Order: sequence, then structure tokens, then C-alpha cells
Amino acid sequence: MSANAPSPNPHHTYTERRAAAEAELAALDRVSARYANLRTLAFLVAAVVSGLIVTGRLPKTWWWGTVAAVVVYGLLAVLHHQIFRREARQRLYVTLNERGLARLGHGWHEFTERGERFASPAHLYTPDLDVFGQGSLFQLLNETATRAGEERLAAWLSAPAPVDVVQARQGAARELAPLVDFRQDLCVEARTVAKEKADPSLFIQWSEAGPALDSIRWSLPLAIILPPVTLTLFILGEVGVLPGSSVWAGLAAQLAVAVATRRTLRKMDEGVEKGEQGFVRYAPIFERVEGQRFEHPLLRQLQSGLQQQGEPPVSKHFQRFSRLFSLIEFKRHQFHPLVHWLTLWDIHALFALERWRAKHGTQVRHWFEALAEMEALSCVAGLAHDRPAFAWPTLEATGPLVEAKVMGHPLLDAPVPNDVSLPGPRQALLITGSNMSGKTTLMRALGTNAVLALAGAPVSAASFRLSPLHVLTSMRVKDSLERGVSYFYAEVQRIKAVLDASRAANGQALFLLDEILLGTNTRERQLASREVLRLLLSTGASGAVTTHDLSLTSLAEETRDAHVRNVHFRDHLEAGEMVFDYKLREGVVDTTNALRVLRLAGVPVDDPEAPVS
Repeated sequence: MSANAPSPNPHHTYTERRAAAEAELAALDRVSARYANLRTLAFLVAAVVSGLIVTGRLPKTWWWGTVAAVVVYGLLAVLHHQIFRREARQRLYVTLNERGLARLGHGWHEFTERGERFASPAHLYTPDLDVFGQGSLFQLLNETATRAGEERLAAWLSAPAPVDVVQARQGAARELAPLVDFRQDLCVEARTVAKEKADPSLFIQWSEAGPALDSIRWSLPLAIILPPVTLTLFILGEVGVLPGSSVWAGLAAQLAVAVATRRTLRKMDEGVEKGEQGFVRYAPIFERVEGQRFEHPLLRQLQSGLQQQGEPPVSKHFQRFSRLFSLIEFKRHQFHPLVHWLTLWDIHALFALERWRAKHGTQVRHWFEALAEMEALSCVAGLAHDRPAFAWPTLEATGPLVEAKVMGHPLLDAPVPNDVSLPGPRQALLITGSNMSGKTTLMRALGTNAVLALAGAPVSAASFRLSPLHVLTSMRVKDSLERGVSYFYAEVQRIKAVLDASRAANGQALFLLDEILLGTNTRERQLASREVLRLLLSTGASGAVTTHDLSLTSLAEETRDAHVRNVHFRDHLEAGEMVFDYKLREGVVDTTNALRVLRLAGVPVDDPEAPVS
């Protein structure tokens, strides 16, 4: 399949790719078994030859046979390790394609990364619209490789983007959608180098820190001069030109330098260790981005940001960092103290790393921001790939405006579609209906699709038009014993926040209110609900409100400077069972079902309208 060809069927694509990865894994398992047998044979040859030499059955000249067997064993171990790494990569490809298949059904609800760390009860829509948490948008979309990528995706879902940014993201995601190879390669490269999702923040912090070795800069010329001088003294002492003890003067000087620089070098080393966290092996990830051919301007801009004119690409800088870091890692070797004394090894290694930081440190943040942007775009592209029936929204410059045709809830497996129209400012849908008929689900579908659209993603609809706006909700209000806040006051606080935000947005807002002001008596609720809706519409905002209070439906005739439209959901009885079709209809509901729901749940309530015998 061509890398740029659209996937004919996501299920077929993931099934085929999983089968290919499993076949490659099975072939590597067979190769691994052969290497294991050869390593065992080489070990046995070395052991047998050594035993025969020790027992005198072979001459001592046969030690070369033992050495050769050990060398062969070492080479086989290196090659076997490469097979292990290739097997690990194929297992990751199997996992990624199984995750892809899970996203096509209900299995994505089992994904462990749900974005709880980004959830905020005070946010004006994410708690109500399941943006984070179990069964959330984040849980469905997230296929990022780094923590920075996670944070970028969460930021996109938490705030609307301007029109030009949304359109750029749409174009880039459209191009990335069929590039399954590229998107999966990014994840595999990242997960190969780190057991847990890598967080570049500490590495960026280390890269942007100031010079750490200025206080011992005097030691660098000494580290360059002293070891050759000491070696010269040793040679001259050996040939009799100087006393044999002359070398100890050089060694004493080097020891003094090592002791004098020990604390500063250790502090620098600890900082590098804390910030590195596997990023020495990130060169292949950036190399994969650098090597991909892109057409969309945003993707090409991100790619070009990984290479400054006249300089090698970022992957080469990370390869250089990896080599320098390996010099520091030598400290783990048992002979490190001796080597450092003789060569002042750590001074050379850490000053080389300091030079790398001085040259590239200020660019590191930009590199990882570009990678995070690419990861977030890949997540949006993954949704477009997995949901080919989803539509790309059309952005309008003026509003507030939201018009959706055949709109469903993007988190439901088989949503019942509905059309929704809020064609301009000060428009409101007053939604009535029986319990469980779909009122709140419709509002959540509208809000969730708006969030997706303003993040640059496709939506669950045949068509979707909207303007840049702020989504504001009040649906899952909770009281707080800890804060001493009652349910009613918590709802009042939430409504105040929604109203303030709508005013701050100059009416460019979509409000979604579910059964407002339940915590007070009927008369005051009616009066207060009317006033809240009037105040919201006066800001210029548009939205929807659900209610069981049918007296509010008269607002459709009473409002003058705004347009309130009554719509409803209904249910009906079939063989004594309540049946819902979840279809939105014009007008006010003319049926209720609260008593039926209670009786079906086993609560023996009387029907006051039933005939008395």
C-alpha cells in the first residue's frame, strides 16, 4: 500500500499491519533461537577446550581456540542483542495495531492513559463534556510518544484555536491521516528508547541552564597539557634521561586537579543524569521526521524547524550528544578512577558536553515543541483515519454560529444522529423531553463536536459549520462538603462563571445548560431560569438549555431581542416497555414518564390519572 494512499478500510489496515508484524516477529523468533543455539555451542567449545588444556589432554597452544570461541560468543551476543531489539520493535507494532483495532470498537475504553492530570473541575467545559478521564476524548485520541506531546494534545482540547490555526491543523492532519507508517514509526521509536513515556521538560531545563563549569575553567588547559607531560616524564624516566620518580610529579599535579574539580564535576554530572532520561537515543525519532516528505505548509514548517540553515539536522546533534554522554557513562566502569587520574577524563568529557549545551541548548525547547506539535497532529490524523465517516468542519469568520447535519456523539459507538441549527447570535434551543430520552446527550454531542472542531479535528456529523467561539457548560455540578458549598450554591457559582465568560468573549460563546437551578423551589427556579437565559442571550451568545419545567417554553413567544426555539425528545410504550428513538423534534413535549420509570425500577408509586375502581 502506498504511503500516501488513503486507507480503504481502517479495520483491514490494522488487521493487515498486525499480521505483518506478527509474521516478522515469528521469523525473528526463529533467528533468535538459532543465535541462542550458536551461542551455547560457542560457550561449550570454549569450556571443553579450556578443560582439555587444563587436564593436559591438549597442548597450551590450544588456548587460541578458547580465545577464538570467546570472541565468536561475543560477536554472537552483539548480533543476538540486535535481534532482541528488532523483536521489541515488532511487538510494539503489534500493540499499536491492536490499539487501532480497539479504537474502532469499544476497546479503547480499556486504554490506561486517560489524561486525568489535565482535568480541572473549574474548567468551563472539560468536566461536563468528557474531555479527560474514563471514556473521554483524550483517551480515544491519545497516541502520543512523549509527555510533551500529551500536553500539546490536552492544550488543544482545552481551548479553542483561531480560524487560521484550525484550518492549518486540518490540512496537516488530512495529509497525515493515511501515513500510518509514519505515525506508528514515531510511537515505536519513542517507546523503544524509554519504558515509560518520556518527559523532555527536565532535559529542556538542563539544556537551558547556564554554564556549570565556569568556576573550574582553569582546569581545561591543564587537562590538555598535564597528561602528555606526565607521559613524557614517564618515558624519559624509563630511558634514563630523567630520574624514574619524575613521573610522580606529573601524577601528583593531575591528582590535585582531579581533587580540586571533583565537586563541580559531580554537580554537573548529576544535572546531566537528571535531565537526560533516555534522550541520548532520540536521534532516530527526529531522523524519522526529517526523512518524511511533506506537502502541507505546517508540516514543512515543523520539519524545517529541525534544521537551521548551514547546520546538520537535529538528529545529528542528538547523535553527537549521545556520543558525549557515553563518555560520561564511563564513570560506571570499575577502572574509571584510575583512568580519570591518568587522563583527567571527566574534565574532557564534561567540558565537551558543556560546549554542546552552549551551542544547542537554546534550541532544544523548539525541537521538542515541533515534535510535540507533530505528535498532536498525528493524534488528530488518527481520528480522521479511524472514523472515515467523520466530517471536516467549516469555519466561519463571524458568529456565534453552529450548524450541524446528521450529528452524533463522537464517543458513542452507534449514536442516533440529529440536526442542530444555531444560525447566529442570541439563538437558543429550549429542549424538553421525558427522562432518558436524549436531551443531555444531544447537548454533549454538540459541545464535544465543537471542541473537536476548534482543536482542528474532524467531527461526528455529515457537515458541521461553526464560528470561533468559547464552549461554556453547566451540567455536572457537584456540592462540596469540604468547602461547605451546597448543590444550589455550587450551581449558582457555575452559572456566574459561564455568564462572566460569555461577557468576556463578547458573546462569541456556545452555552449548554442542563436542568439549571434544580436546588430551589419551583417558583423561584422558573423566575431565575428565565433571567439566566435572558442574561446569557443579552451577551450575544447562543446555546441550548434542557428543562422539565414546561412553563419555561413560553419564552419562545416572550423573547423579543433573541430567538428561543422549542424542541423536544419523546418516548412511547410498546408492550408495556418504554421505547426511545432519540430523535429531536420541533415544539414542546406532550408526554412525561417519571412515574413509569419509578414503577419499572420497582418503586410502587400510584398513578394519579389511573381510573379508580
